[in-house]
Amino acid sequence: STMFLVGLSGGIASGKSTVVAVLRELGCAVIDADVIAREVVQPGLEAYQQIVRCFGPEILLENREINREALGNIIFSQPEKRQLLNSITHPEIQKEMLKQILKYFVLGYRYVILDIPLLFETNRLTKFMKYTVLVYCDPPTQLSRLMKRNGLSQAEAEARIASQLPLGEKCRLATHIIDNSGDRENTHRQVLLLHSRLEDSLHFLWARLAAGTLVAGLGGLVYLLLRHLIS
Repeated sequence: STMFLVGLSGGIASGKSTVVAVLRELGCAVIDADVIAREVVQPGLEAYQQIVRCFGPEILLENREINREALGNIIFSQPEKRQLLNSITHPEIQKEMLKQILKYFVLGYRYVILDIPLLFETNRLTKFMKYTVLVYCDPPTQLSRLMKRNGLSQAEAEARIASQLPLGEKCRLATHIIDNSGDRENTHRQVLLLHSRLEDSLHFLWARLAAGTLVAGLGGLVYLLLRHLIS
């Protein structure tokens, strides 16, 4: 009952994977929505069958798996297709995420980080998060990284960035921000600080519980003493 959730998001090519890697090294429980998204569309599963029916067999590879690049080209250029894909995959992703949250709860974790790329775009899950974290980088750096990473032209990269909520707007929605515009060492220091703050939050929670227990115990002791004196 004391476990809380932390939502982690960013923008395309903002460096969220770097932050996640450091959090995992620190022993944090991290649920990756992208990994789950790939798992729920494996051949034979319900989401896979719906996607093939809606988008056609041309989005399949020779081994019958979904060609993520081909599907990505469709949804980035056609917003209505992106909404259709989300309506198919999001319910399955959320069900699997819930299973993993319950697993970490049973294992005794006190907080879980949910790595959700479109956390602020969908805005349906933020109400379940105690904190939200945004991995930010300045727009020129984001554009440059995306072009280099995916081999895209400037126009193609700009179109993909424009399909997401601007990072500046996400900054106003997040409770914590990690600026990944600089080098890895600077980012690493910020992640360590974030981890410390999350741990402090946890310690504060236990302090409140301990204080409550102490007050209840003292109240019971006073009651017993008064009862003894009256009798």
